Amino acid sequence: MTSYRDQQKELRKPDELQKIGATAVPWLEQHGRSVTIGVVAVLVVIGGVVVVRELGTRGEERASHEFGAALRVLDRPVNANPPATPAPGEEVPFKSEAEKDEALVKSLTDFRAKNTGRKAASSAALPLAQALLRQGKPADALPLIEEFLANAEPNDVLRPAALEARGYALEAQQKYDEAMAAFDQLSKENKTDFMKGMGMYHRGRLLLLKGDKDGAAKLFSDLETTAPGTAAARLAKERVTILAGQGVAIPAPTPVPAAAADAGQ
Repeated sequence: MTSYRDQQKELRKPDELQKIGATAVPWLEQHGRSVTIGVVAVLVVIGGVVVVRELGTRGEERASHEFGAALRVLDRPVNANPPATPAPGEEVPFKSEAEKDEALVKSLTDFRAKNTGRKAASSAALPLAQALLRQGKPADALPLIEEFLANAEPNDVLRPAALEARGYALEAQQKYDEAMAAFDQLSKENKTDFMKGMGMYHRGRLLLLKGDKDGAAKLFSDLETTAPGTAAARLAKERVTILAGQGVAIPAPTPVPAAAADAGQ
């Protein structure tokens, strides 16, 4: 079975996949001084709320900066045979991708522990989950993926990546029907070119795992017309070649309806 890390390497091949009272005034004029003390008290409360909100905004801003710092691990290169002395301004390379993932997991785990409840902590759940998947820990990754999806906006550009990661985590636990549902949701939700066709491609992979070579061949073939020129189409073409070599009859791609083709222009 192709690993999560290997799948991500394939997707990065030449086409990389891509960041809060006008009505109170008349009321006060009518009731006069008898309510002055009460008004002052209310203003104090309101002022306190404003201060809390301001502090909250500042806290989120600080957390966002710290999130960026926690992700700097990703900028450090990997070199199994680094030079004895790094060039000025360069960090010591990691010796392996596994070492880099270990550092990333620690960095993001520490960041999330320090910023519990912050939006940035929820955002950090996804890269942390992806690193855990690469480490072969799908059971640890899945709750983080669900946290990200529960807190992300419906139009968050990273939702497709999170849905894909959910599918991978379920697949790695051999929960194939649930994984297929996650990949189908990816196909349904993703209306942009980002990861276009990947939900369909993953459904094909899972059909292969379940022994349905003919069904998989049909999906892989259709990607030629439904998502031409994408990473999904390239990966599907490779699968078609392998299936053909195994004697599987490869059907012709289903033609894209004229209305759909015109909408894509």
